[in-house]
Amino acid sequence: MEPAVEKKEAEQKEQQLPQARKEDAPAAAAAEEDEADSEETERRNRDLKAGLHPLRRKLVLWYTRRTPGARSQSYEDNIKKIIDFSTVESFWVCYCHLARPSSLPSPTDLHLFKDGIRPLWEDPANQNGGKWIIRFKKAVSGRFWEDLVLVLVGDQLEYSDDVCGVVLSVRFNEDILSVWNRNASDHQAVMTLRDSIKRHLKLPHSYLMEYKPHDASRRDNSSYRNTWLRG
Repeated sequence: MEPAVEKKEAEQKEQQLPQARKEDAPAAAAAEEDEADSEETERRNRDLKAGLHPLRRKLVLWYTRRTPGARSQSYEDNIKKIIDFSTVESFWVCYCHLARPSSLPSPTDLHLFKDGIRPLWEDPANQNGGKWIIRFKKAVSGRFWEDLVLVLVGDQLEYSDDVCGVVLSVRFNEDILSVWNRNASDHQAVMTLRDSIKRHLKLPHSYLMEYKPHDASRRDNSSYRNTWLRG
């Protein structure tokens, strides 16, 4: 074969590789999801055989504490994993020793997320999603945070597969709860999630819920300012 012909064929193969990778990406993602589901099923079966009460999803508790006036540190470096749990029994052991919102310094964040999802805008499970935001007076935030945690642990929210996790943000003048979801462009799922949160938390009509996509947060580098949707 002539060198020129070999070179042309090699160039054509190189051009085809990106397209092949692009076409293989959905299949690879589906395979990973199937593998994760299989592992979750095996975990639940082991827990049942051990006489425990398995959760539908293993959950991980994370903690973020930023010291005011301290040297700047990246948000990702500040996130610390506290514990994970996959049964009702291990959840209560964890929760009974967890500090209540009223005792946490400001600013502090507690993140309860599904295993495999980090509480970062850039995480693959979060990058196309957003969050519903609810602001509370400090006197009542603890009760609503506990209710929200129990709702997530019990897998009670509608479109629960679309939910990534929940966050408590302790601030100086208020506390903020947020529920993160995977797909900010699915309007029906976003609005159904809002209604489900309201119903399970028994939110008074005076409470306003706000929604913000994570790509908007990345652009303005803010979690809770400039929200897009209210209701």
